[in-house]
Amino acid sequence: MTGHTQNEITIGAPLDLVWDMTNDLENWPRLFSEYASVEILSREGRKTTFRLTMHPDDNGKVWSWVSEREPNRETLTVRARRVETGPFAHMDIHWRYEEVPAGVRMIWTQDFAMKPDAPVDDAWMTDNINRNSKVQLALIRDRIEKAAAERGTTPGLTD
Repeated sequence: MTGHTQNEITIGAPLDLVWDMTNDLENWPRLFSEYASVEILSREGRKTTFRLTMHPDDNGKVWSWVSEREPNRETLTVRARRVETGPFAHMDIHWRYEEVPAGVRMIWTQDFAMKPDAPVDDAWMTDNINRNSKVQLALIRDRIEKAAAERGTTPGLTD
């Protein structure tokens, strides 16, 4: 078995603002509630290699890993993967953005497998990612819509 999740949300803001805010890695700790820090390790063309560090979990453990992320503004997609996989055999993430009348639909698809010696299995991680993605997507939507309101922009307009 492998894990697969797909979660989406519609953000009532212009595409340029949604794209810029969700692809500004250095500001992810202000966009996501789960990340304590982002350290950019390298940039080559569109690809950025970076370290993500989470806030301590309920047991006080701090999780951190290195990922690569490659946005493509022309296709409104982002491909990402964990380089330091930790308990995952692999973790691949695809972000897709679609302009819709209410703003921008942002879709996250994650394909992964847990290592045999991981503390949890694919089914547990699938449930965990689905639960957490809903929380993070709602938070991102609220923060971007607040930024759009502060700028006086509405869906369909560029900022």
